[in-house]
Amino acid sequence: MTRRPPGWFDPLLGRLGTARAEDFTRIVTPSSGGRESAVLVLLGEEPDAGPDVLVLQRAATLRNHAGQPAFPGGAADPEDADARATALREANEEVGLDPGSVTVLAELPRLWIPVSDFVVTPVLAWWHDPHPVHPREPAEVAHVARLPVTELIDPDNRMRVRHPSGWIGPAFSVRGMLVWGFTAGVIDRLLEMGGWSRPWPRSRVVELPPVDATPAPSAGTEPADETPVR
Repeated sequence: MTRRPPGWFDPLLGRLGTARAEDFTRIVTPSSGGRESAVLVLLGEEPDAGPDVLVLQRAATLRNHAGQPAFPGGAADPEDADARATALREANEEVGLDPGSVTVLAELPRLWIPVSDFVVTPVLAWWHDPHPVHPREPAEVAHVARLPVTELIDPDNRMRVRHPSGWIGPAFSVRGMLVWGFTAGVIDRLLEMGGWSRPWPRSRVVELPPVDATPAPSAGTEPADETPVR
């Protein structure tokens, strides 16, 4: 049975119909090469709280992307039929997401992350039947949170961050998490496309600590635990 998403999805889905990679990044996706991967951009809704997006925080002990915020997702396996299959499989492995609770709505343009050479397909989905999720592998995932759109668009929670390399990009400080990098960039564009974004002080720039700093740049203030997110 096809499940129709709530009406608040309509402006975003309409805009994504003509979206190109250039709408999300100035980095050109190569026509070949790169490691294929996918992430799940999962939007749900809490009673009396409005839309939210599921974000996890990677463990600070990982070799790559330690402590960074991310959408559930990862590299494609040979058995994956497509990007949707990759995103749903990874979300299940990382946070215990039931694929049957999700309605996939669209695939965003493929985006290249040069530092890791991943070519990422963000898969937009509606969480039509939300259920508790939590880190299934604490050695890989430290924390999981549903971040309300109302808090993401709050000007007090928005800023830009400067990486030690000199890179500057959008960021969000919500629920003890500092969301930056690729994940924040996608969220920033989707908020604009969905008509949710509000003016915010782009002159507010926060310096990220070095990559090997403790805590990790996006570790936030909440301790890592196995508490399910509802």
